[in-house]
Amino acid sequence: MRRPLIGLTSYAQHIQYQRNELMAAMLPMTYVRAVHATGGRAVLITPDEPGVDVLESLDGIVFTGGGDIDPVAWEADRHPATEVDEVRDASELMLMRAALEADLPVLGVCRGMQVMAVATGGSLHQHLPDLVGHERHRAAAGTDPLAAGASDYGRHDVVVDESSRAHQLFGRCLTVNSFHHQAVADPGEFVPVGWCPDDRVVEILEHPGRTFALGVQWHPERTSDLRAFTALAQAASVGAIIPA
Repeated sequence: MRRPLIGLTSYAQHIQYQRNELMAAMLPMTYVRAVHATGGRAVLITPDEPGVDVLESLDGIVFTGGGDIDPVAWEADRHPATEVDEVRDASELMLMRAALEADLPVLGVCRGMQVMAVATGGSLHQHLPDLVGHERHRAAAGTDPLAAGASDYGRHDVVVDESSRAHQLFGRCLTVNSFHHQAVADPGEFVPVGWCPDDRVVEILEHPGRTFALGVQWHPERTSDLRAFTALAQAASVGAIIPA
């Protein structure tokens, strides 16, 4: 059996490399290392030429974290704090719908979980402090050993529905890192199965009609707790079996 091929969505960004300024496909290596550490083989999916044909070669896909999703996708006005990447939105919303239609194993991380909701008809809260009255889902400087030295990350507990598949994976309660200001309002076709107990912000989504479609609002790739990536690799390994 070969290692399952796991796609990772990425973003394009202008960078300075040595003496050259160029457009580069960008993604923190923490995602790549998480896929490799749990038995997969990572490949980057860039947003520049969107197309669903790439899914035909994959055994699973991770929709990674990043910037905000444009509220035009759920017919809302843009909040002053919202910053969008229209090219990435178009690519990932299309890929998400196609991956779910094909029942390809899917993991959504932070923004990726929000893409799950929006792609299936849901919506987001654009700026959490307006809703919950605090900034504890990000920017807790110096308090979070789970966040691999990233002082802008918050830290909080997540409580998991005992009847969910996520409960089998994470148990009843876990502590996570956190860095986001958008959050799921309407989950679309997904079911919320985990919440921050302090403010009921949705932290876990799962799809009842798909073999494996899990969204987590935190960043497991920045921690030693890679259970979400392990579960994805196990689900994807079914597609990686080469017939005799």
